[in-house]
Amino acid sequence: MIVDQFPVLERVVLHGLGEPLLNKDLPRMISYLKERGTYVLFNSNGILLNAKRGQALIDAGLDEYRLSMDGASRETYATVRGVDAFDKVWRNIKAFLALQQEQRASKPAVSLWFTAMRENLHELPGLIDLASEHGVREIYLQRLVYFEEGMAQSQQALFRRATREELTLVRRCEQICQERGITFRAAGSATPSESIVRDIGERPWSGCQRPYTLTYITSSGNVLSCCFAPFGHKSAREYREERVLGNVFQESLAQIWQGERYEAFRRAFESDHPARHCAQCGTNWSY
Repeated sequence: MIVDQFPVLERVVLHGLGEPLLNKDLPRMISYLKERGTYVLFNSNGILLNAKRGQALIDAGLDEYRLSMDGASRETYATVRGVDAFDKVWRNIKAFLALQQEQRASKPAVSLWFTAMRENLHELPGLIDLASEHGVREIYLQRLVYFEEGMAQSQQALFRRATREELTLVRRCEQICQERGITFRAAGSATPSESIVRDIGERPWSGCQRPYTLTYITSSGNVLSCCFAPFGHKSAREYREERVLGNVFQESLAQIWQGERYEAFRRAFESDHPARHCAQCGTNWSY
């Protein structure tokens, strides 16, 4: 119902606030999207990536599998992720890559996504070693999304707060990856070191193109402007007023995309007073 409302669908990201592999219909969803000629990817913690699920992803034609890996040791991983699954995840990834190699399957491309913070940055060189050892050829450094809960604290963030030593470490990791033939990037088009020190200007959100190029749809059908919209709001009233732009089970996506609520959101985005989650974009998190 949702997919068929798009006359052209170039790229679909099948993750949000949750683990995609928990959805038993995930392979069927991927297959349906691939029949439409869509590029399909998702982020995953890898805990449920057993042989059966791995084969299903290969058979469905998944283009990209992004493994969230925020440490190079069992202890740091457990601290950041809140679960002692480091060894299991790496066993799963090793087996999945072996399965691909046996079948000469070029897809999905497997990459590591590392959320950099003060708690774990020192383990980035070790993560590069693990990637090299297991044959993973892409690593992405993500800036911490913080909203002052749990470990998502501003004092953990490196953006515009990185010490000389921390920035030197990131640059050294860029060099190591280059020497080993591993792609090392940050979110967007920036290099990892650029993503930490970039100048955000007076309107840091203004470089984002999400209000005009994509939409984010939850499992309940609510349409949000992007995956960062769930952050930065404290009450249900704020959620309704700023985040939810419509519901695809109540009206068509075309009506929502071209409707007054979305247009009002875009007008605010272009002003000096955007929606709260947009105002924090570029500072608390990166686009």
